[in-house]
Amino acid sequence: MKVLYFHQHFSTPRGAAGLRSYQMAKKLVERGHSVTMVCGSYGVGETGLTGPFRFSRREGLVDGIRVIEIKLPYSNALGFMGRIWTFLRFAFRSMWIALSEDHDLVFATSTPLTAALPGIVSRWVRRKPFVFEVRDLWPELPKAMGVIRNPIILWAMSMLERMAYRSATKLVALSPGMVDGILSCGVAADKVKMIPNGCDLELFSEDVVPWRPSDIPEGVFLAIYPGTHGLANGLEAILDAASVLKSHHRGDIVFLLVGEGSAKAKLQARARREGLTNVIFQGSVPKHKLARLLASADVGLQVLANVPAFYYGTSPNKFFDYLASGLPVICNYPGWVSDLVVSEQCGITVPAEDPVSFAEALEEMAERPEETEQRGAHARQLAEERFSWKDLSDEFSEWLEEAVYRV
Repeated sequence: MKVLYFHQHFSTPRGAAGLRSYQMAKKLVERGHSVTMVCGSYGVGETGLTGPFRFSRREGLVDGIRVIEIKLPYSNALGFMGRIWTFLRFAFRSMWIALSEDHDLVFATSTPLTAALPGIVSRWVRRKPFVFEVRDLWPELPKAMGVIRNPIILWAMSMLERMAYRSATKLVALSPGMVDGILSCGVAADKVKMIPNGCDLELFSEDVVPWRPSDIPEGVFLAIYPGTHGLANGLEAILDAASVLKSHHRGDIVFLLVGEGSAKAKLQARARREGLTNVIFQGSVPKHKLARLLASADVGLQVLANVPAFYYGTSPNKFFDYLASGLPVICNYPGWVSDLVVSEQCGITVPAEDPVSFAEALEEMAERPEETEQRGAHARQLAEERFSWKDLSDEFSEWLEEAVYRV
């Protein structure tokens, strides 16, 4: 079958972004399908295309995937209106492609929610199957965070959400909360499948050569956070824990924050102001280099802002990278990820907004290396048994094939 795959923030392993769409598209190609990936120019992503843009578009074959990259730069540092404008421009360009390109199925993945528009158009104008993947519940999450308060915008987003769900032949959700959110809109349960993010067991393997930045002293216990430095990520919690450890004179425990985002400058300013020399900032790195960083770390930090909508409504890439790397995890919010950490004994959960408990969990891990190593072994075992990309991408491909061949 010919799949038109729309993901505004697509990246190959050459970039520093999540690889879910790359893994899924590769599996579809492996199973004999043709995949055209339509994307924008994501700040920390890398499409693999190097040629010049013509009329704000370039295309080529990347690892068996036909990639169409639309010149629409995006980063977390964009203001609210800048993001909305970029989302809308990508959606309008994508709708034209959905109307003009030959295909058997449209697959679109959020965020943003406007990514559903080409699928909706293809479904109702060209009568093609449409599968929509929900990575975040919009407008529930931005509303819960207070990012969007305008009632007209919230109403319009709710209408688009319901239209996307009801237009879709099938839906994919990345977490239990996302499944519940879709079902609450009146969608039949047999149209929805949960396929969480997964683990690249080859990229994050035991053979990876560890690497640490030169400004991290030898012998320290390294706690790492790789990802976006934005409002939703709640990274102030890490600096709060760092402040507690500083007061405990625990210079042997160091934090490494890897990535970019709108909150990074503020975090760096606070670290300087408070003399938090136990917090080190590193720019975004490609996935192969991230694998080396994680191999050198002692614990992965799974943190988010304390927003109840996040508890079951997210499926964080970094958590699955930790599992694949055999890193134990500290999670600072309740929900399905925290439940996994507890049930699989692959880390420690701490109460939200409790920097003392956060710091004490790190001290416990640093002082009990054998238990910490065992938690890491449990993490890798969980990755292999339940979250391998190989298994999840097969499940994903079968779901799309069913949408075309058994509608």
